Amino acid sequence: MLDSVDGKGTHMKKLINDSADVVSEMLDGMVVAHPEYVRRLEGTNVLTRADAPVDGKVGIVSGGGSGHEPAHAGYLGEGMLDGAAAGEVFTSPTADQLGAMITACDGGAGVLCVVKNYEGDVMNFETAIELAEMEGDTEVEYVVVDDDVAVEDSLYTSGRRGVCGTILVHKVAGAAATRGDDLIEIKRLAERTVERVGTMGMALTSCTTPEKGEPTFDLGDEEIELGIGIHGEPGVERAEIMDADAVTDHLSERVLADLEIEENEVMTIVNGMGATPLMELYIINRRLQELLGERGIETWEGWVGDYMTSLDMAGCSITVLELDAELKELLGAPADTPALTV
Repeated sequence: MLDSVDGKGTHMKKLINDSADVVSEMLDGMVVAHPEYVRRLEGTNVLTRADAPVDGKVGIVSGGGSGHEPAHAGYLGEGMLDGAAAGEVFTSPTADQLGAMITACDGGAGVLCVVKNYEGDVMNFETAIELAEMEGDTEVEYVVVDDDVAVEDSLYTSGRRGVCGTILVHKVAGAAATRGDDLIEIKRLAERTVERVGTMGMALTSCTTPEKGEPTFDLGDEEIELGIGIHGEPGVERAEIMDADAVTDHLSERVLADLEIEENEVMTIVNGMGATPLMELYIINRRLQELLGERGIETWEGWVGDYMTSLDMAGCSITVLELDAELKELLGAPADTPALTV
């Protein structure tokens, strides 16, 4: 175990060996924990399904910086992802690694890349797609997820950030690929999901990266950050600490105002940021469902837990997806992955 000291003399303890080895050792640990689900592409920080590529099926791949576990490799398996590339902590995977992943997951029907809207991710995926198409006959499409309703531009993005709603895009695309849809149809369904999903998050504390060993930003004992990003990016406002119901109301109202829901049925995620007890997430979910009910909106299914985290940040995000018949069918289809079973 290593620890380091921040400017206030506080020891930030972490169960690591060397900060330079964190991602590689994490991936090795995932493989030995879930050999029936995943394998590692030799010489890369890419994990694929153990049976990838699946012949005749569109490959669904994603990836991004590490530190958001279980995203993305936790969603490898039947009904979801075929490949997941892990960059260094909060750093995009390289184009070479993404290209290797695309090639490894091509079962002959093409590959769909699900990309969170961060400049590095988008740029490196676009480069990797160009390389894959030049070097082989792989047909590749991609969708960019920008579900964060809090800010229009941030430190990492042009436009809205991609956050926890990405998991629902994985689920929809993965289910469509499993039932045999073609690449263009899967892209359409993934884009439909992106159009109908919104997320907003908040933080009680900063996160601490292994390399830096101290909080990414300072947050007072009586302060919270509303609209925070998953890399510790600033939110829309810093506010005095408030109770769970007030936090839920604030986040939910922003998301619902953005979506302008016309259907009366949704799917929700109350997502922990890495250091929030389930007890607190269930309290948030209680108020979220009460609020939706007051608006005449029915929740078809509500997930509660850690789906896309920010290392050891305490806080949560709320995701709402406006459903229709075709999305419900895909979201309800079976999935079997280390982090999610449906």
